[in-house]
Amino acid sequence: MKPIENILLVYPKVPSNTYWSYRHCLAFLSKKSAHPPLGLITVAAYLDSTVYHLKLVDMNIEPLLEKDLKWADAVFASAMIVQKASLEQVIASCNRIGVPVIAGGPYVTTCPESIQGADHVLPGEVDETLADFMAELQTGRAKREQPMPKRPDITNLPPPRFDLLNMNAYASMAIQYSRGCPFQCEFCDIWKIYGNRPRLKAAETVLEELTTLYELGWRGSIFVVDDNFIGNKKRVKSELLPAVTAWQKVHGNVFRFYTEASINLAQDEALLAGMRDAGFNGVFVGIETPSEASLKETGKLQNLKSDMLNAVFTIQRYGIEVMAGFILGFDSDTEDIFDQQIAFIQQSGIPRAMVGLLSALPGTELYERLKQEGRIIRQADGNNTHCMSTNFYTKMDPRTLKEGYRRVLASIYDLNLKNYFRRCNRLMKNLGNVPRFSSNIRLQEIRILLRSLLRQPFTPYGYQFVKFAAVNFFRGRRFFHEAIMFGVIGHHYHRITWDMIKVEALARDLDRTCERLRRKVGSYKSRFLDNSEMSMRKMTGLWKERNRALIRVQRRMEKVNDDFKAEFYEKYVEAAKQMRELILSFEKELLNAGG
Repeated sequence: MKPIENILLVYPKVPSNTYWSYRHCLAFLSKKSAHPPLGLITVAAYLDSTVYHLKLVDMNIEPLLEKDLKWADAVFASAMIVQKASLEQVIASCNRIGVPVIAGGPYVTTCPESIQGADHVLPGEVDETLADFMAELQTGRAKREQPMPKRPDITNLPPPRFDLLNMNAYASMAIQYSRGCPFQCEFCDIWKIYGNRPRLKAAETVLEELTTLYELGWRGSIFVVDDNFIGNKKRVKSELLPAVTAWQKVHGNVFRFYTEASINLAQDEALLAGMRDAGFNGVFVGIETPSEASLKETGKLQNLKSDMLNAVFTIQRYGIEVMAGFILGFDSDTEDIFDQQIAFIQQSGIPRAMVGLLSALPGTELYERLKQEGRIIRQADGNNTHCMSTNFYTKMDPRTLKEGYRRVLASIYDLNLKNYFRRCNRLMKNLGNVPRFSSNIRLQEIRILLRSLLRQPFTPYGYQFVKFAAVNFFRGRRFFHEAIMFGVIGHHYHRITWDMIKVEALARDLDRTCERLRRKVGSYKSRFLDNSEMSMRKMTGLWKERNRALIRVQRRMEKVNDDFKAEFYEKYVEAAKQMRELILSFEKELLNAGG
């Protein structure tokens, strides 16, 4: 077997038609992707640099080229479930070239049986087992399906290979402090994959990663990717935050951090103060729903232990923006849940509200329950912030759920973004004058400002944006900078929301056109088969109506996000086929009737 020397690390493409992609913000920032592939560069740190030559291709910032595959002796690909389609394309390309491909990551961990074409499948956390696998791979003894390893100690892991990144392509860097979550939400796969007992890095290990980033020239925001940063509050408060605060003071407070945490963060004001002092200015919280019945149903008991609205306000008072996830489609949801969600989001001052339909992910308690109940329709695709249907049979009527979801999105990200900017103003008022790290305005920020002011006033929400920016200009420099950034972020949410609504409207138009043609064909068959001249005229009219409808849809799709187009294309092809078959059936009966 040929020795393995050149290893290509490939990160598949993440769909851009989702709130999480921030695609429509990136052009303002001159960036190509929001975050780097932390998992792959973490794995890269375990590959001996004296033995292996490494190259990284992040398909979110550059294409995977044939020359890259031909250079490689082996390809390592890591993916989340939302990257399934792209991963399949990567594996197919590797198979065509004849280069071995090793697949890992969260999707492989929860769905190993779905990974077709990979030469080797590595589920779980490979921090302590990769060296043994590489030794077996070099000698040809490695099995295709590797066993699930035990959860490793992550106290003193080496820094990820940040040097492999094109750092200028990313809006933010990423590090990890802990793995696991102490809670057991029914819909979540995190605690199933990483455990209920959070495992933490030593504070010194985190500081080493910060220093590495600093020395490589990174300045700006860092996403602490923990699924629950405060899984072990005691150590976060006593060890990590004091160490990071001291490091920041020495290095000129160069980093801003944001992370994910449970809402019980609000119950510990010492913890909030520590995060503020260390440079945290954002936290994503899984609020999910204001319905107590739905929270109980899904096991989100931590959200029932406090007044969630006041908890949000408490976090905001420490200068920390609350971003939040919301879910519709629980069995306990009643038809007033849509108004409840809208009211909570508006009252809370949460500009970035990620609202999606409930998805039953493989490996979760929810999936197993619904499977036993015979309610699973298909495998989830992992993208829950724009899809208009669930992957299981819901208790609520699907049409009611779909229409309610559309109404929520059209309200919180309304066409002129009035409600969005109201939330931004409420947030900035709640943040108040809490001391935050200040810095001189950089050239990049001036460019963002100019791009924003040259483009956004001429959008459907232009008036609301200008009014919002003007109000905050007079509140001070910091507020104006934040206002411009919220304007840029709002642009992304506006585009994603209204592209989705447009595509859904197009789908409804196609359905109505199909139904209208079906009724006409039925009517014509009963009335005109004995009149060949009239029948031919009617059939010609049907073809014209079909073609006009399809052309109209094509034109309206031109300005829609490419990923939305790709999703809609299957629907379009199926509708075109149905309409064609309807008219051909009429033509066939017409010919038969004519003898």
